[in-house]
Amino acid sequence: MTIFRWAALPLLVALLIGVAPAHAQEKTGNKPGFTLPTGSARIVLMRPSISVGEQSTGGMFEPNADWTMQARDNLARAIAAVQGQLGNSVVDIIEPVGADAAALAEYQGLFSTVADQVIVYQFFPGNRLPTKKRKDSFEWTMGPGVATLPGLAGADYALFIATEDQFGSTGRKAVQLLAALGGVSVPVGVHKGFAGLVDIRTGDLVWLNADLQMGGDVRTAEGAQRRVAQLFEGFPGRPVAVAVVAGR
Repeated sequence: MTIFRWAALPLLVALLIGVAPAHAQEKTGNKPGFTLPTGSARIVLMRPSISVGEQSTGGMFEPNADWTMQARDNLARAIAAVQGQLGNSVVDIIEPVGADAAALAEYQGLFSTVADQVIVYQFFPGNRLPTKKRKDSFEWTMGPGVATLPGLAGADYALFIATEDQFGSTGRKAVQLLAALGGVSVPVGVHKGFAGLVDIRTGDLVWLNADLQMGGDVRTAEGAQRRVAQLFEGFPGRPVAVAVVAGR
């Protein structure tokens, strides 16, 4: 390979993959002063937002319906297995229909957006906003509109969960190998997960666990158990004990 080709390789790879996001340095945050004593709260578990697919050669997400269905079933069973360990009353939301279902979907998307912002602007120290410099300045909200969602009447908190998994395609792995020859690091695969408690009265995010590099292949029962164990790390109140199988 000529010197020109070696020099052009990082540019070629950059065009294929774009700019890789910064990795989170912290994973868990709590609103200052927030506590969750055992047996004190009624929590509604929102339907988890789960997306699974393949990462294309160029890094684009290509959803896979079969993988997503497998992940939904596996994660549902794994979450159900730990609900009784959370130290408070945790009930599944009754799925709304029509306009109410659309409103719920909007807030599920909003939760993921807020979690992404927390990772970038608070959990990653180098990017912290001026108002987020201190660890005890965890102040994030989804707005008081959360209280208008159906199925939350009489509850204290809403528990949101979101996961996204992109398994690297053969083409993506080839790009990674090609990039390594040119001294460029190319990430293959995305395995991120968020779990958070939202105060229904205010819409404030009172606890969040968010990680861009979670383990557990959610397409398998064992992998889903591993993912759920990581999602609930740092849950306020009673620690969650989940049997974790070694490996992804």
